Formats: sequence, structure tokens, C-alpha cells
Amino acid sequence: MKTIYLLTVLCLFFVSCNEKKTEEEARTYVITEELQAALTPKQILDSLKVRNDRFSKGKMTRVDYTSQIVKSENSQYPAAVILSCLDSRVPVESIFDLSIGDVFVARVAGNIVNPDILGSMEYGCKVSGSKLVIVLGHSQCGAVKSAIDSVKLGNITELLSKIEPAVDSVSAKMENRSSKNKEFVKKVTDENVLLTIDNIRKNSPILKEMEEKDEIKIVGGVYELDNGKVHFFE
Repeated sequence: MKTIYLLTVLCLFFVSCNEKKTEEEARTYVITEELQAALTPKQILDSLKVRNDRFSKGKMTRVDYTSQIVKSENSQYPAAVILSCLDSRVPVESIFDLSIGDVFVARVAGNIVNPDILGSMEYGCKVSGSKLVIVLGHSQCGAVKSAIDSVKLGNITELLSKIEPAVDSVSAKMENRSSKNKEFVKKVTDENVLLTIDNIRKNSPILKEMEEKDEIKIVGGVYELDNGKVHFFE
């Protein structure tokens, strides 16, 4: 019976085995310790791809938040840690068709890492059992554009300095370094995601070791504001 229940919840987590049912009935389950343990990093990533497709098509799962609040009060077992930009147009749980207890979300302009973000990621994976780390950039990112234009303003200056390596990297390969150059902005956005992943591996021995042992997977992605889709770098 326990195995059947776990398989049923696993199936629901993927939101693919009975799409009609999930559209008609509100989701009440939350990720349990057993489900978190049973999922692999690849399964979690595959599920998020399915869920993002549902979001982009306007077929999101109905959720009974009241039931989830009660069930998650005393524990949480998120499947992933997602580092996103601060941008208000990138509601992380929504674009992946998620709800209470599914993922940890860290948000900072330009989806960069610092010791506090890295510590949060280490907590999510090493302490709380999350198996996937996603660095999520997005199109038309204001922080990226500001870094390209060398904006100087208060504490924003220090934050943008963490994006400048991506700007410099792309500048070496492309001309017309300007935030008005859409192709340049796109390439810097992609490069910034990849460099952030490099910084995670470089500055967090804990996460690097977990990845090397296949306990977690670290991937990058970019959310497209014009169509609601996320494309991943794997």
C-alpha cells in the first residue's frame, strides 16, 4: 500500500499521467520525505519542464492551498533550489506550476551568487535534501542591461560588478556593446547564468562535491518574458 501511494504521488508530481483529472481536481498533496528521497535530479528537472509547458499553455494545476498549509506546517521537503532574478515578471513558483513546499527560491537582481545565497543553497541541498539547483535568468533583464551600460548607483554598483565578467566575455566576441542591442543582451544573459553556475561550483565545495557524487544536479535556464517558456542549458 505504501509503495502504491508513493507511485501515485510521484505520478501526480509529474502532472502527466492523468491530465484531465489534475485539471478538474485541486492538488492537495505536498512533497513528503519519502517522495523527495525517491526522486532523482533528472526526474525533478523533467517534471519542471512538463510543468513549465503547462504554464506557457495556460493549463496550470488547481491547488487547494488550505490543505497544503495544514500538511506542510511541521515539515518541508522541497525538491529543488531555484536562484532567480528579482524581476516581478518572473514569478518562479507560477512559471513552473508549483505550490507550497515544492521548491526553495532565492531571488536577487541579476541572479548572482554571494556567500548568503551560497549558504542558502547549501542548506537547501545538504540539510533539507533538495536534489536540483537551477540558476534562472530571464530575457530583457534590467540588471544585465545596467551592467552592460556600466550604471553606477549606490549598492547597485557592487551588485552589477558580479555581472560584468559576463559582459566582458561577450564583448570579446561581439561588437556594439549596448543594452539596445537585443542579441548582445541575450548572449550576456546566457553567459551570466553559466558564470553563476561556475561560481557556485568554485565557491561552494559542499555543492560541488554533491554534484560530483550525483547527489544533486546544477543547471541553468532562461525564462522568456514573451512566451512564458524556460529553455535550459544542460
